Amino acid sequence: MSIKALAHVCICTKDLKATEEFYCKILGFEKVFEFKKNGQTTGFYLKISDSNFLEFFLDPRNYSNDSPLRHLCFETDDIKALREDLISKGINCTETILGGDASWQFWIKDPNGIDIEFHQYTENSSQKTKQPVLMTW
Repeated sequence: MSIKALAHVCICTKDLKATEEFYCKILGFEKVFEFKKNGQTTGFYLKISDSNFLEFFLDPRNYSNDSPLRHLCFETDDIKALREDLISKGINCTETILGGDASWQFWIKDPNGIDIEFHQYTENSSQKTKQPVLMTW
């Protein structure tokens, strides 16, 4: 048995329309299919790459305080251009910093309040060097 990659992350949302607009129109992911129940759309599946997906389901409960999901992180090869693009689309972004893992990063929130981190790896990134990260937070 071996695990090859992250297949998908499932996220609950109170607003399917706002979530789809954010992830498809702002971040540029492709909606692959919808989940239907009694003729109503109850969720959808988004393609990030050929083998990575996000899955969303409508859930009106107040899940934000007890959700086990801390954040999502997406890799980019041009962090400056991505941040500028998101800002031009009205998205509030943190400043870009070099994280403790020696990767460039900035953060945003999705319409559900979920933190999203963007990474650009460097030659010194722990993800490449396998060096431990000394936590300062």
